[in-house]
Amino acid sequence: MQAAALLEHARVEAGLTQEELARRAHTSRSTLSAYEHGRKSPTLATAERILEETGHELAAVPSVEFEERTLSRGRTAHVPTRLPRLPLGRALAEITLPLHLNWSEPGRSFDLRKRSQRARVYEIVLREGQRQDVLTYIDGALLIDLWDELVLPRDVRAAWQPLIDSSTGSIAA
Repeated sequence: MQAAALLEHARVEAGLTQEELARRAHTSRSTLSAYEHGRKSPTLATAERILEETGHELAAVPSVEFEERTLSRGRTAHVPTRLPRLPLGRALAEITLPLHLNWSEPGRSFDLRKRSQRARVYEIVLREGQRQDVLTYIDGALLIDLWDELVLPRDVRAAWQPLIDSSTGSIAA
């Protein structure tokens, strides 16, 4: 996420106006607006101060890269090099998968707080998903928790197994 979008997202999520956040962060509304619209770039210290006033913190999180693994019938699995983590609200949200993922039941919603529904979503995303789908719907810790219960084609499971093993400290058989 770009700095401008990050600052605006944090402000909106905190329920603050630009005026209120600017006052709290000891800057002007016009300067905050310029940061949010990418016309100016805040220093790291300034971005940290603004985020702190929204109840967020600035953190360095390793990026998630992807490797393409060839599956049967010319399909490809997009497997991350490390397991992504989702904010709790997104990891346990009620969602409706986009048509390219859930073409057999368009419009069906899934409650990710329910283990069986979360397992179904994870099966769909691991089987049909692209990079962005993995980053949007898969939480690494919850995936590990469900891994042995997921009903996946052998080639999909084989593509993901080394990542699961390395993330849990398991030794591949």
